[in-house]
Amino acid sequence: MVTIKQIADLCGVSRGTVDRVINERGNVKTETRDLVLNVIKKLEYRPNPAGKALSARKNNPVVGILIPAEGNPFFDDVIRGIKTAAEKYEIYGLNILFHTTRGYNIRAQLQILDELKNKINALIISPINDPLIINKINEFVDEGIFVVTLNNDADESHRHCYVGSNYVNGGETAGALLQMIAPPKANIGIIMGSSKILGHRQRLKGFEYSINKNNDFRIIDIQENDDDDICSYDKTREMIIRYPEINALFIVAAGVYGACRAVLSLNRQDNLTILAFDTVPTTIEMMKNHVIKAVIYQHPYRQGQRAMQIIFEYLVNGIDPDKTKHIMKNEIKILENL
Repeated sequence: MVTIKQIADLCGVSRGTVDRVINERGNVKTETRDLVLNVIKKLEYRPNPAGKALSARKNNPVVGILIPAEGNPFFDDVIRGIKTAAEKYEIYGLNILFHTTRGYNIRAQLQILDELKNKINALIISPINDPLIINKINEFVDEGIFVVTLNNDADESHRHCYVGSNYVNGGETAGALLQMIAPPKANIGIIMGSSKILGHRQRLKGFEYSINKNNDFRIIDIQENDDDDICSYDKTREMIIRYPEINALFIVAAGVYGACRAVLSLNRQDNLTILAFDTVPTTIEMMKNHVIKAVIYQHPYRQGQRAMQIIFEYLVNGIDPDKTKHIMKNEIKILENL
């Protein structure tokens, strides 16, 4: 029987490239795709999913998932993408151990990682960017556990790959967009998620870089809300009362609904330009009520689905990721194109 490895050797490409051609997943040059398809046709290759499923089930592959989804509606679509992909792979005996946390508690994340360590073959994690978490990820990798960071990265870790958005670019995009839609002279208040999260810091850095090029735009204050709506309400309300000159608000991560409720409580919705991220139901509600002018969308469903697909390809097909970062495009959304 002809194997994917034999086809790859004949074509002078990797097994991953052959697998992408067979499963029509793109990212293959046209001439390479034509070559692979031609060899497949000549050799009369036929995939054997039943045999692959039987082999995978014998290995009992288990995937641990750890994400800070509690109280953060952004992760609803991430989880939906993970579960949709996982259901597709059930025939291969792929098992899931799902864990969620609220906020960014280092001790809670470490405790769950310790619980998962001897039970899993692979890990999908949205990590807190802390040396203790990074060291724990490195321990997993050293023991042969395949690790994918999802939505947020830990660049200094030895994780195998990252799936998510480009946070610096997201911040730069937000800064450029705000300069298009805000008043000519803008005093900006920033409600940030958490400085414990690498992506949040990168997004803020990108935003500041873009804004600092405009002498008519200045950042008045920055507050963290730990991605929590109640905290976001309190911090936003306090900021606007303390600095009434603020006429633009940038919400870096979650806590969007709480921040908008604070704006409404002060009746400032008509003279504040608000820019946020993601299209969760409460954010859409605020866009329809003309409280939020625009958001930047980072494809959460695709993030979850792609992370699970990478895990499957590694555990079942033995295919390493073809790149260390799988980036989803930052996409501007206004009310008319939701």
